[in-house]
Amino acid sequence: MEQCTAVLLARGKPCKNLKEAAETYRFLLNYAEIFGNSNPVELEIGCGNGGFLLEKAKREPQTNFLAVELCTNVILTAMERTMAAELQNIRFLNIPAEILQCYIPEHSVQKIYLNFSTPLPEKSREKQRLTSQRFLEIYKTLLKNGGVIEQKTDSAEFFDYSISQYEAAGFRVEGVTRDLHNSEYAHANIVTEYEANFTAQGKPICRCLAVLL
Repeated sequence: MEQCTAVLLARGKPCKNLKEAAETYRFLLNYAEIFGNSNPVELEIGCGNGGFLLEKAKREPQTNFLAVELCTNVILTAMERTMAAELQNIRFLNIPAEILQCYIPEHSVQKIYLNFSTPLPEKSREKQRLTSQRFLEIYKTLLKNGGVIEQKTDSAEFFDYSISQYEAAGFRVEGVTRDLHNSEYAHANIVTEYEANFTAQGKPICRCLAVLL
């Protein structure tokens, strides 16, 4: 981790109580200082090994990307891959998504990616789902007007749940497909590692956009 400080912006929690941290602590990022430009900023929550954002960063050098991942071992791999590729438009936060507001300035993100978030089907864990009302309210403070959440999942149940939550939170849902790889959106799709595994198992991939009104 010490060898990756050039791309790591934050690590851990400012305090044990995440609700208190989100409401009290502010370590807001200065994008101009971090990236050296005023390019638009996009965010992936749960970046895993970084394969998706590495490809995005290569394809879109005029966009800056923030990658959030809680698992230290996983984010370490993503950071090492980014540094090996000498990509200058990706930075990482090794933090829980609950405290994004500590670091991300309000209404500063153009797009949020949720790629294969854990569905957490147990009713008792609904508040932990990354498309629950709890998290959508956080995203609304981060997104610019007209900003977009792009979601992909292999879970049809989680997909249906997410769409209902977007609509309840005041987002407009569009670009819906329940078979991404055989849809009009397939040509621009970046296949993640999880996605490749699910597809190999014969699972169709669901995808949608939620636009902040």
